[in-house]
Amino acid sequence: MSDPQIAQKSPFAVDVTAGKTYMWCACGRSAKQPFCDGSHKGTGLAPKRYTPEADGTVHFCGCKHSGEAPICDGTHSTL
Repeated sequence: MSDPQIAQKSPFAVDVTAGKTYMWCACGRSAKQPFCDGSHKGTGLAPKRYTPEADGTVHFCGCKHSGEAPICDGTHSTL
């Protein structure tokens, strides 16, 4: 299993739609950050499914080290 790559040291602010499923990139390799494009294959890492209950802006983790993944918890400030 590989460690995730840091995509960026700040969160991705994304407007989400209630009930829609989003696949958050956990490996940091995706060209479609913060979402999965299949680049994790062979890393031992897998994307995380996120389905919001309400419309709004979500701050998806960009450093891939959040303890609240896929949501940013501020861990990037310690990397």
